[in-house]
Amino acid sequence: MTRNQRLRLARAAKIVVGNAYAPFSKLKVGAAVLDERGRIHTGCNVENSSYGLTTCAERVAIFKAVSEGARHIKAVAVFASTREPTVPCGACLQVVCEFGVDAEVILTNGKQTRYYRLPDLLPHKFRLRPRQKGRPARRVRAAAPSRQ
Repeated sequence: MTRNQRLRLARAAKIVVGNAYAPFSKLKVGAAVLDERGRIHTGCNVENSSYGLTTCAERVAIFKAVSEGARHIKAVAVFASTREPTVPCGACLQVVCEFGVDAEVILTNGKQTRYYRLPDLLPHKFRLRPRQKGRPARRVRAAAPSRQ
């Protein structure tokens, strides 16, 4: 990714954080994803009185991208006004993995920005092999842990 693409993605995440609905945690998060066509899709976290129904900003952005035709994510940026840049939760990382196994992950709070590749944050992803005609989906085996 170019420096300009990274800046645009982080800026989009920062802008959309203003739409977050977080009356319970007060933690407002914005996210932006860059798809295979160079389009940026944004999302913000939406909390719910029934906490289990809360949806993170990253998943909102990804689901929005998919609903608009994206099938591959090149990068995701996450913005939160926190002391340190906020790392996505495991569920969000797993959803990123579904559409971008080696996606770039940009974390920022407006003062600090950190750059990662998805495998750095989710080294042991869960993946099913696509279903073949007449056969059930199968789990892809995890790589053996390295011995040191």
